[in-house]
Amino acid sequence: MNFLWATRGKTWGFRFLHTAGLVNPIAVYEDAFAGTESMPKTFRRREKTLAVRFPDPDGRRDRAGRVIPHEFVVLAPDNAIFMNEDAARQALWSEVRAPYAAVWEQSSPPAADVLR
Repeated sequence: MNFLWATRGKTWGFRFLHTAGLVNPIAVYEDAFAGTESMPKTFRRREKTLAVRFPDPDGRRDRAGRVIPHEFVVLAPDNAIFMNEDAARQALWSEVRAPYAAVWEQSSPPAADVLR
């Protein structure tokens, strides 16, 4: 599955942990999530992207006590495979759960794409 993944850790801030090989993932991310900034959960399909945001399913919080969000942009043609938020969340979380568990408590963000 082709997607971007952004989140934060226990002590480190917002980072892309998977970039799908894009040189500038922030532009694609910002376009996909535009207008959803205040929404804790998002499932928004566009022509070439699907924006999916959900709180950490394992209940993790950062050191300030804030819920950790996971934000994904599923890229075409994979953006069409999910018909609802639950299916997207389950599939995406199964892809990143183990790699995230390995890095979320690190004192600094991972140096490279954690899904490579």
